[in-house]
Amino acid sequence: MKQHRLEFTEPGQVVTRVGPAPQPTADQVLVQTHYSAISPGTEMLVYRGQWPQGVSIDATIDTLAGAFAYPLSYGYCAVGRVIATGPAVSVDWLGRRVFAFQPHQDLFCCEPETLHPIPDDLDDESALFLPSMETAVNLLLDGRPLIGEKVVVVGQGVIGLLTTALLSRFPLASLATVDSHPLRREASIRLGAGECVDPEDSAFITRLGGVPGQGGEADLAYELSGNPAALNTALALTRFSGRIVIGSWYGAKKKELDLGSFFHRGRVSLISSQVSSIAPELTGRWNNKRRLDLAWKMLRLVRPSDCITHRFALADASLAYSLIDHSPEETIQVIFDYKLTENL
Repeated sequence: MKQHRLEFTEPGQVVTRVGPAPQPTADQVLVQTHYSAISPGTEMLVYRGQWPQGVSIDATIDTLAGAFAYPLSYGYCAVGRVIATGPAVSVDWLGRRVFAFQPHQDLFCCEPETLHPIPDDLDDESALFLPSMETAVNLLLDGRPLIGEKVVVVGQGVIGLLTTALLSRFPLASLATVDSHPLRREASIRLGAGECVDPEDSAFITRLGGVPGQGGEADLAYELSGNPAALNTALALTRFSGRIVIGSWYGAKKKELDLGSFFHRGRVSLISSQVSSIAPELTGRWNNKRRLDLAWKMLRLVRPSDCITHRFALADASLAYSLIDHSPEETIQVIFDYKLTENL
């Protein structure tokens, strides 16, 4: 048995490394990966070489610790099954379906406490969306939508769509979304948006109630596109004393912001939101386990596996990343299917 592992070697380049299968130590298990999902946001910063200098990869995930530098193994959405256990690990783990925050690879060893058993009533493909759903839950905790509010979500990638799906369960006055790709606009409506507009339409700001230089009608706006220019869109759509939750991570991308017109007098709040932490004012009632448990529950409710648009063997990873990079209009969620790798 061999291990196949993805490695980013330089901007725009990925290769599959083949080596001996890892062997679990006494307190580890060996997991065979069924699927892993490509993050179209953070992971594409790695692929494009847009990771900001001096920022660690992810201090909250042991497998992604350390400074960013090529060559690099990356990824954090893996679903598989435990196929072997070390002598110090309970045999009850053997055969369990699990989620892991692990880079793209078909075999890996880890301590069982780092694994998340998949509920029996949830399929493997929906379980792949656990990190994205946990992020969406965190975005709602930070935005705190209220009954009767008007809400706009800018960006309908995976995170934006799941956020829309959760917001659609609230008794809002309206829920509008913004995305330039028809495929994602259709998914947005399917997941509960009242309308999804194309930012290429020159009148879309006024269509959603915005007045240039005077703000808009949204009580709450989310910027989830990954494009720093879209923050200006969110600013243009937000009303006096409104709030904007910024879930995008721009990496090294920069853009001028229009903070010289309505923003200054409009008392608009800009709120940064990232899943590695919970808002301090909520930590008396919320912790990571409560948030994760809720994310599992929301996955059962939403069943987002329909958002998977493409499947690749790990050996075809360069095609997968090129597709996301150059033809984002064709994709929502791209995954690696390790059964395809086995058949090569």
